[in-house]
Amino acid sequence: MNEPRGAGRALFAAVFLMVGGVLNIVWGIAAIGNSGFFMDNQHYMFGSLKSWGWITLILGILEILASLSLFGGGAFGVYFGILAGSLAAIAALLEIPAYPLWSIAIFALSIWIIWGLAQFAGADSVSAGPERPPGVSAGPRPPA
Repeated sequence: MNEPRGAGRALFAAVFLMVGGVLNIVWGIAAIGNSGFFMDNQHYMFGSLKSWGWITLILGILEILASLSLFGGGAFGVYFGILAGSLAAIAALLEIPAYPLWSIAIFALSIWIIWGLAQFAGADSVSAGPERPPGVSAGPRPPA
């Protein structure tokens, strides 16, 4: 019962960051190589398929690093995961003209990852409370 609030969400976010990172690396490499997997004549907000391939590859590497940092524990992984999830959400919004349904699904999942990590990051500050001098009571506490 000593597990901090939101630890399950943080683990879920770490797993999905890892899965998303691996998929983004694979898709980035495929887009850089002009693979036939992608549909022709798709319109991106800016750039071409190759430029989005590089962006996706870099995002995938960032997501993998964030996931490994989360699995390692520590506050840095939480904040780095929020950053990686935010960048993935922005990239998903920019890909809406090319792949609308897939991009909206990835955006929603990225928002969920950000929310889960933010809940986990806020658990320490909420549960610890302000420092009080010895002998001063905290007063009545609302039910959790």
